[in-house]
Amino acid sequence: MAMTETRRMVLAAAEACEDKKAEDTRILELDPVDAGFTDFFLIASGSNERQTQAIADEIEARLKRGFQTYPNSVEGRRQGEWILMDYVDFVVHIFLAERRTYYDIERLRKSARIVDLQQLKAMLVEKTVAARSRPAKKAVAKKAVAGKTLAKKAAVKKSSVKTGSETTPKASIARRKFATKTLE
Repeated sequence: MAMTETRRMVLAAAEACEDKKAEDTRILELDPVDAGFTDFFLIASGSNERQTQAIADEIEARLKRGFQTYPNSVEGRRQGEWILMDYVDFVVHIFLAERRTYYDIERLRKSARIVDLQQLKAMLVEKTVAARSRPAKKAVAKKAVAGKTLAKKAAVKKSSVKTGSETTPKASIARRKFATKTLE
């Protein structure tokens, strides 16, 4: 999966956390040397088990709807104290506040860079604008091929009008019958 697509998914998951009133949502971009298994951690807290489960449900629904993707695995949803959702390129951790303090994942990932949510949005907008400013290679190639095809069709049609010849078999049969009747 492309890094830009991963960033969009992380952003969508973070927005789902905000909409469900998660507390202290953080995005950590992990150092590839330190953690080769994933690129990002999304960490959020809920005030009770029901809220953590609602946050997890909302993240899963948004990523399913927006990106047609499901978590590779989900742990702890039933208890709701620490829900872990593994999307391979990023992992979501949803804690009860006291569990988050106890495990302190942010401290364990010292080499990780904290990514601000607004910074992530700005980065994606910048990449989108840059991508839209240059024409897509496939689209340009398709237009060129379509243009050539239309030009060929127009040339064939024009030549058949000039010569007065019809291109359909029925028309040529009818023309032959007419020519033989007038000769008789």
